[in-house]
Amino acid sequence: MADISKVPFLCHLRGTPTAYIRHQRGAAVAHEGVGLVFWYRPRTAVISEVPVDDRELAVLFHARTADFQDVAVQATVTYRIADPVLAATRLDFGIDPELGTWREKPLDQLAGMINESAQEYASDLLARTSLTTALTEGVPVIRERVTDGLRGDPRLVQTGVSVVGVRVVAVRPAPDVEKTLRTPTREQIQTEADRATYGRRALAVEQERRIAENELQSKIELAVRAERLVTQEGANEQRRMTEQAAARIAAAAEAERAETAARSQAERVRVEAAARAEAVRLVGQAEAEAEAARVAAVTGLDTSAMVALAVRDLADHLPAIGALTITPDVVTETVARFVRAGTPR
Repeated sequence: MADISKVPFLCHLRGTPTAYIRHQRGAAVAHEGVGLVFWYRPRTAVISEVPVDDRELAVLFHARTADFQDVAVQATVTYRIADPVLAATRLDFGIDPELGTWREKPLDQLAGMINESAQEYASDLLARTSLTTALTEGVPVIRERVTDGLRGDPRLVQTGVSVVGVRVVAVRPAPDVEKTLRTPTREQIQTEADRATYGRRALAVEQERRIAENELQSKIELAVRAERLVTQEGANEQRRMTEQAAARIAAAAEAERAETAARSQAERVRVEAAARAEAVRLVGQAEAEAEAARVAAVTGLDTSAMVALAVRDLADHLPAIGALTITPDVVTETVARFVRAGTPR
């Protein structure tokens, strides 16, 4: 809006770059243009302010399709007032000369006009279009139809309004119809999800089966290896027992041979001892018999013969004498001893 300041009996207006100002004093136009700055008397001034910038208008309306279904169209219309002089003559853009505010609501009137025109063109198109086509292909078609219709609309042209563009945001059916239409797609999506779930489960089952088969194969392999191990251990134990039995048999045979040898040795020693004892006995007996024979032989001999025999025996048992000196005293004493020894008591 224009910036208005007041002094006694005068007002000062300072416009904006996007507002067209028209100042009339009576039937004459005192100031006219964009971005004006001037003084005026509020009692005699008639001022109009027309915005010339681009403005966006949100449009929401309902229409009926060829199959009698209600749809809601949400769009945005961008427009501007291309001829502000013409617009000021068709709509009341007059402002209070002291406050600078519009006395009426011209933009609301212009928005209502654009909304009604857009609804008219869109409804005319949707009335010949089925619901499915409107929902799938309606956005570009409605945008083109509404844009062409608004740009050639006589009321807007005569008001000096130029439509810059139209954007159709959405075309929606009634909530219950939309829910019904979503059902097949939702069911299809659910079916795909179920199929994916079943496929994932089948894949999981297949993986579990493979894992179970691998585990079973591993168990079988382990059992075969365990059987081989038991067989090998049995063979090893059998060989070990055989070797131990052979060792025991060999040890027993060796012990028996040693025992036999010991018995043979003992028998031989016993026989040899018996032979030696027998020989000693026989030698002793022979010596005894010889001694007895000698005793019997010397029995009845005189003293001189016995002394001679004793001397001979003594000579046999004496060590070798290199030189012997015999005195008469020694001979006398020796003979006396033999005599005493041979005399019976």
